[in-house]
Amino acid sequence: MFSILLFGAPGPWQVVIIVALALLLFGGKKIPELMKGLGQGIKEFKKATKEEEPSGNANPQKELES
Repeated sequence: MFSILLFGAPGPWQVVIIVALALLLFGGKKIPELMKGLGQGIKEFKKATKEEEPSGNANPQKELES
């Protein structure tokens, strides 16, 4: 986040270079596995945040109406 504020958002050529370096470092077969793991992690995080309810009364508006 700090680097985006400092240097600005990466342009299209910077994105191409980053993708090319990732392919060189990890190889073509490893990239889909990494992305699949990242996607599963994001799904689990979203599921955990949805399941977690705030402590106390689930509907504070009903408490005010009573």
